[in-house]
Amino acid sequence: MRLDKYLKVCRVIKRRTVANEMCSAGRVSLNGRPAKPGAEVKPGDILEIGFGSGRTRLKILAVRESVRKEEADSLYEILQD
Repeated sequence: MRLDKYLKVCRVIKRRTVANEMCSAGRVSLNGRPAKPGAEVKPGDILEIGFGSGRTRLKILAVRESVRKEEADSLYEILQD
């Protein structure tokens, strides 16, 4: 699945266009490298997302085309530094 779509489906970022813009601006990295919006994600990948002055690290646990709002947080795990 594309990175921008994954960020929207798992509800880390509300809209796909915003996810696309963040990836294009270099604020999202996939496995330690800057990621483009079309980068393919798979379970086990590590995402690092810059929100304002902070950064959030996530480990992808599952990739699904659609998920209910209540189950969205089961697609990833937040990693502590």
